[in-house]
Amino acid sequence: MTAATQSTTTDGADPSAVATPGPAKRARGDVLFFALRSKKFLISVSILTVLALVAIFGPIIDSTDPYAQLGFPFQPPSGDPGSLFGTDYFGNDVFAQFANGLRATFFVGFLGGGLGALIGMVVGFVGGYIGGWVDEVLAVFTNILLVIPTLAVLLVIASYLPSELRGVPFEAIFIGLTSWPWAARAIRAQTFSLRSRDFVDLAKLSGRRSWKIIAFEIAPNMSSYLFLTFILLFGGAILIGASLDFIGLGPHDGITLGLMMYNAVAWGALTLGWWWWFIPPGIGIMAAVGSLYVMNVGLDEIFNPKLREM
Repeated sequence: MTAATQSTTTDGADPSAVATPGPAKRARGDVLFFALRSKKFLISVSILTVLALVAIFGPIIDSTDPYAQLGFPFQPPSGDPGSLFGTDYFGNDVFAQFANGLRATFFVGFLGGGLGALIGMVVGFVGGYIGGWVDEVLAVFTNILLVIPTLAVLLVIASYLPSELRGVPFEAIFIGLTSWPWAARAIRAQTFSLRSRDFVDLAKLSGRRSWKIIAFEIAPNMSSYLFLTFILLFGGAILIGASLDFIGLGPHDGITLGLMMYNAVAWGALTLGWWWWFIPPGIGIMAAVGSLYVMNVGLDEIFNPKLREM
């Protein structure tokens, strides 16, 4: 036995305890280990990273106005600046439209999905933790919104809005205000099962307020579930926004991928074979939403030990 070991033993400490990581650190290490082995997660993150880089840096690299006429109409893609994705019916740069439209589409998904997740968390946490008549009132309100077709409501609202209000931020807010009910029900069920756990009872006995128990005791134990909910709402907001744009009820003060497809169809790009006008936005929407859903499946397998692939 060395002198260092004798000193440690004399002090009454266990030498092996110093090098043993805690449960939280081991759990983070397990998640990282399986995340790096998950093909679904890595592929989806790679695709989303590429799309995000195009959305962030594309308008900076190509600072052309998406609606500025730069060349002849219907020019196919080439390596020349201003014609990387070709030009549309009016001679506008399709790549500039794609980059700016991708940025706006991600903004709609992030703001709409984030707002929907926030409202769903507030309603689900309050109803699931407090219970009683508060839970019944919130449940009735949530169930009413669930049976109302969300897309139909958005169509009616968008069709009666004045054109100056039909912008990208308003579209994202409307989507967020109507996409939260299913998330609220799911979070309420999880909160209802957690509120009877021992750590919640100990927090109540210590005199902590209800909102602190929800924020610091219940929510951290649902962090992975809440993140997966946000991802689904993110992808759903992108799809709903693209649907509104495609039928002509999108923003009039900007450009989105759905609005690009609307313009391409309106000016006969599909029938005349101008594929470079409608294929890039279609692939962008499909890649973004598909990657988010695949990421959700991959993260579910990572967070859930029963679903992990060895």
